[in-house]
Amino acid sequence: MLETRPYTFWFVTGSQPLYGEETLIEVADNSKKVVEGLNGAGILPFKVEFKEVVTTATSIHQLALDANNSKECAGVITWMHTFSPAKSWIAGLKALQTPLLHLHTQYNRDIPWDSIDMDFMNTNQAAHGDREYGFIGTRLELGRKVIVGHWQNEDVLRKVAAWMEVAIGVKEGTNIRVARFGDNMRNVAVTDGDKIEAQIKFGWTVDYYGIGDLVEEINRVTDDAVSALYKEYETLYDLPEEVKEKGAVYESILYQAKVELALKAFLKKGDYNAFTTNFEDLHGMKQLPGLACQRLMAEGYGFAGEGDWRTAALVRLMKIMSGNKETTFMEDYTYHLEPGNEMILGSHMLEICPTVTATKPRIVVNPLGIGGKEDPARLVFDGKGGDAVNASLIELGGRYRLVISEIKAEQPTIETPHLPVAKVLWKPLPNLSDATAAWIYAGGAHHTALSFTVTTEQLVDFAEMTNIEVVVIDADLNLRQFRNELKWNAAIFK
Repeated sequence: MLETRPYTFWFVTGSQPLYGEETLIEVADNSKKVVEGLNGAGILPFKVEFKEVVTTATSIHQLALDANNSKECAGVITWMHTFSPAKSWIAGLKALQTPLLHLHTQYNRDIPWDSIDMDFMNTNQAAHGDREYGFIGTRLELGRKVIVGHWQNEDVLRKVAAWMEVAIGVKEGTNIRVARFGDNMRNVAVTDGDKIEAQIKFGWTVDYYGIGDLVEEINRVTDDAVSALYKEYETLYDLPEEVKEKGAVYESILYQAKVELALKAFLKKGDYNAFTTNFEDLHGMKQLPGLACQRLMAEGYGFAGEGDWRTAALVRLMKIMSGNKETTFMEDYTYHLEPGNEMILGSHMLEICPTVTATKPRIVVNPLGIGGKEDPARLVFDGKGGDAVNASLIELGGRYRLVISEIKAEQPTIETPHLPVAKVLWKPLPNLSDATAAWIYAGGAHHTALSFTVTTEQLVDFAEMTNIEVVVIDADLNLRQFRNELKWNAAIFK
């Protein structure tokens, strides 16, 4: 389901008319070879397309307009092979509405000591050409990315690849569409917010549907379709012994299959790729969707519980950025406060995405304790270990703050026989005490998007591209400085 357009990234080289036709031909030829090298390295997830060597304000402005109007262009990569006077870039950069990467490189890796002369110096002068260009980006307060190094360097290529994934997420922002089945959980503050502002800032569409609309779709699902999906469950998961009796447990799983098929059909009809549910709004349904939500998240849909549309959109965004790898809706649930081994146990009743599992998921049917409905089926598994990020996007009176917490997850080693939920266990950096205090000072929500694939740098790049505040809680956290940073940011982004 996680499909995006066959996007390309435009490569644009800056120069000026004073160098003469011969130099401009060499610059264009070198630029084409750089693009061929970028594409041929096998590291970039999307194709780079050489557009042109721009030398005038008119050509730069027109290129920016063309990039804005292109459905395929997901970002522009710029490089000043020679010296490109930055006044020529003002109109174009002001008009550009597409993610921008400033690749500070040069065609040659090494200085040709035996043959270098002034002609070579004048042609290969990115060292100061890119500084002129960089100044105007700063003067215009552009949210661009700067990557420095030779274009054949693998580390540079991987940074470009990571930036591309973020740019795709920003470009796809206008296609993120969240269907809310029911409203927000009553009296909860952090999951509410201004949907119009989200559409203005990120391009996200958030629509409300009464639960009856979903119930109608559930009633259309055929028994044959449910039986076919149940057979898929049998091949992918461990099922409880009780299903052999074809009793209540079996029927509960069948109902989740029915809900999954109905949800998928409903979302497809409306062109939605994210959704929310709410245990306080289940009129006409037998269960709160659990297994159904987990399965759709595994396909790439964004999801969040209790009507939290902003986190659902963030999960979808991070699934785009990660290629739907190891990314899930999450909630900080409870603490393990053993001195020197403090950890957080994360889960969310029923709805954790199995892309983060370290074990074969099993389907269980257990009471939920809230919602007042039948016992719902859900996938239970232990989350994997490794480095990850936990992110929360909050709204502070019309402005946004992205809170990022770097964590080290540990695969659980102790059984929890009475806890029938999928769970992830982690230690926040630098430690639980300081990290959690920083999270609370920042206003981070209890709902998050957790990913083992998306990086802090990528999320920071997203914030830069969309011009929102971002704060990072990591191993270098200084709580006093962090609190000051929040105050400074409040003044800057107000």
